[in-house]
Amino acid sequence: MTDDGRTGGEEGGRWSPGEQVLWRYRANGGDGFHICRPVTVVRDTSSLLAVWMAPGTECVKPVMADGTPVHREPLATRYTKPRALLRDRWTGTGVLKLARPGEPWSVWLFWEPDRTFRNWYVNLEAPRVRWSGGVDSEDHFLDLSVYQDRTWRWHDEDEFAQAQAAGLMSAEQAAEVREAGSRAVEVIERWGRPFSDGWEHWRPDPSWPVPALPADWDRTPAHVSS
Repeated sequence: MTDDGRTGGEEGGRWSPGEQVLWRYRANGGDGFHICRPVTVVRDTSSLLAVWMAPGTECVKPVMADGTPVHREPLATRYTKPRALLRDRWTGTGVLKLARPGEPWSVWLFWEPDRTFRNWYVNLEAPRVRWSGGVDSEDHFLDLSVYQDRTWRWHDEDEFAQAQAAGLMSAEQAAEVREAGSRAVEVIERWGRPFSDGWEHWRPDPSWPVPALPADWDRTPAHVSS
């Protein structure tokens, strides 16, 4: 809740550092949400939303109906066989997520267990929609890893192709995602924001509690703003 009583998802409102919100992804080709991650707000301005997903956070993620992790399912059936949702804990180190309004990607920062910075990860996705309880998006399969020497590489090109073959993404949308990826590469190669902003040196406030996953994590927002 902001000082003037508006919630961060309402037009003109902002979340304060330390507030807890949800970062969700809609199921590709479906209406509901299949990924939900409770996060803590680090910064929320007109130009950037930064949130922290702490180690041990309870999240919702998709699995195959028989419980097989999605990434272990053969690619040929990964997007056609039935799925289920699983409540599970985020393992490993925490993740800092950075998102600029209107951009069709978010940038994630990863660290080693000793807090040595590992790399940035560009997650191509639909521009996030803000609502009172968090932000919603849709993952676009294709991603990039970015390293401290400013080199980069594509990720999940096989999944991107298979999603198109399975009808989860039209040729027109796939072209838009590729174009978005090219724009992200342009930012990387000129070392624009947020890569040049020093976020790799950031550390979470040790007093922040790990956010809880609410029972109504999949509720549909009554009011949204872009």
